[in-house]
Amino acid sequence: MAEPLWTLGEIVDATKGRCLGARAATVTGFSIDTRSLAKDEGFVAIRGPNRDGHGFVAAALDQGAACAIVDGTFPPGDEERLVRVGETLEALNDLGRAARARAVSTKVIAVTGSAGKTGTKEALRLALAPSGSVHASAKSFNNHWGVPLSLANMPRTVRYGVFEIGMNHAGEIDALTRLVRPQIAIVTTVAPVHLGFFRSIEEIADAKAEIFRGLEPGGAAVINRDSPYYERLRAHALEYGARVIGFGEAEGADVRLLGVELRPEGSEVKADILGEALSYRLGAPGRHLVQNSLAVLASVKLAGADLKQAAAALAGLEAQAGRGARTLIEGPGGRIAIIDESYNANPASMRAALSTLGLTSRSEFARRVAVLGDMLELGPEGPKLHLDLAEFIDGAGVDVVFACGELMGGLFGALPAGRKGIYAKTAEELQPKLLAAIGPGDAIMVKGSLGSRMGPLVEALKRRFGTEAASA
Repeated sequence: MAEPLWTLGEIVDATKGRCLGARAATVTGFSIDTRSLAKDEGFVAIRGPNRDGHGFVAAALDQGAACAIVDGTFPPGDEERLVRVGETLEALNDLGRAARARAVSTKVIAVTGSAGKTGTKEALRLALAPSGSVHASAKSFNNHWGVPLSLANMPRTVRYGVFEIGMNHAGEIDALTRLVRPQIAIVTTVAPVHLGFFRSIEEIADAKAEIFRGLEPGGAAVINRDSPYYERLRAHALEYGARVIGFGEAEGADVRLLGVELRPEGSEVKADILGEALSYRLGAPGRHLVQNSLAVLASVKLAGADLKQAAAALAGLEAQAGRGARTLIEGPGGRIAIIDESYNANPASMRAALSTLGLTSRSEFARRVAVLGDMLELGPEGPKLHLDLAEFIDGAGVDVVFACGELMGGLFGALPAGRKGIYAKTAEELQPKLLAAIGPGDAIMVKGSLGSRMGPLVEALKRRFGTEAASA
């Protein structure tokens, strides 16, 4: 019989809580959302800015939760399943610390960066799997709730743990990396993201470098050697005693890209991984994925996993929903491609998405269509950073641009007349006009910050053309 993830007694001990239930009762995991809560999991009643989880405790217990972790002031109830603690978020952190402390044989890898965190985390999950069990953050659980929750759900005997760490303010990564305590820490890239909260990109680099503060003794810092902030990141890593591994195309890179053939459906890569020559295929397209695959394979080798099996596994890499996932629809008049980049956007990820759209085969698709929403949290530099995208639109051979949002309005106005599709103030206003203007032979990439609400445009395109294809 498999060892339980937690017992009630272990939860009480880790959180210094109180509960009248049987200490030997088992708990299969934790959730902070009743919509995803499974039977026999523990529900942690987090007080958030919009909702207080304590209002959902009754529903969680009705759904079969093994226990609910609540503040000490919570009204009396099912005391055999209520774990009363001083403060629930701190209790969740305590569970994360306890889970990390007991995973004595686990190799732990942490990933941060201005772009590519989730994709790199998922590539690590895939690459490490042939060498042993892997636990990785779910979805984009990379903040002050998601990281301790991901840790608390880590099995005690798992071989590899992979955690994504994000931030939009200085100091956030510092706290989270000290929870994760990685042996390997990756910084994918540094770009002008969340500039509304920082005075410069240099400050962003310093905030990303906080990830090295949590490194275990003898740990490795895996840093983008092609970044203009490499030396700055390297200095931080050395300050915390890390072994520095640079990856990229630069001549001095420890993990170096030797050659690449970029294709619409993936990439063929040749690289030197810490002295070992490899040729491998990536199953998803984009130069940015090629770059980050170097960090993935460097980490695989540093973790003592099988490098050749890891490289072979990357052929199965797939772009995720909101992060480049492609839907191909065969209709009566021809094929339509919908590229879903709607989860979020910043200048680095926008350039990468445009570049990947530019790989679309002209023999398959007559038009490359970019549907762009505002990139948010860029501060005073926002208008200029939007205008700067014109160069990358041109470089990708984009035929027509549809845009929404105040900032994208500036870019749209600067485009040549032949590239202008339709502009609207909001995604909702753009939707009917976009649907009327798209047709067979179009490859459509949709991207914008989450607050720009580009996801519904993707779903509307799928419904419109998927239904047409299904009824053809």
